[in-house]
Amino acid sequence: MSKTETETAAEKSPSELIDERIAALGDWRGEMLARLRALIRQAEPEVVEEWKWRGVPVWYRDGMICTGETYKAVVKLTFAKGATLDDPSKLFNSSLDGNVRRAIDFHEGDAVDEEALTALVQAAVALNRSKTKRR
Repeated sequence: MSKTETETAAEKSPSELIDERIAALGDWRGEMLARLRALIRQAEPEVVEEWKWRGVPVWYRDGMICTGETYKAVVKLTFAKGATLDDPSKLFNSSLDGNVRRAIDFHEGDAVDEEALTALVQAAVALNRSKTKRR
């Protein structure tokens, strides 16, 4: 008997599935997603990676931090509570009209402000922790 793709995917960890997505992209989007993932993991070493909604990497620490979606022309980091976060470096450039989420669209060749992104991830984790303590 051969396993279905769903059964095989269910046996893999979210981190393995994210690794596979990065490899499968095989272009600048994979490189960008790998770079953003590394920055998220560096900013919050205890981050938990998940694989949701049929193929979207999601990072958690005391709640959702952000998702990493890939499209034809953009890699999008969507911060679950981005509207609440201070963004002094003006990284958010997408989903600006929503009441809760904010996103950063990265296009081919875009520079990544590593310091500002690290601060944003750390602020998202701090916000999650502040919400967790209020129970």
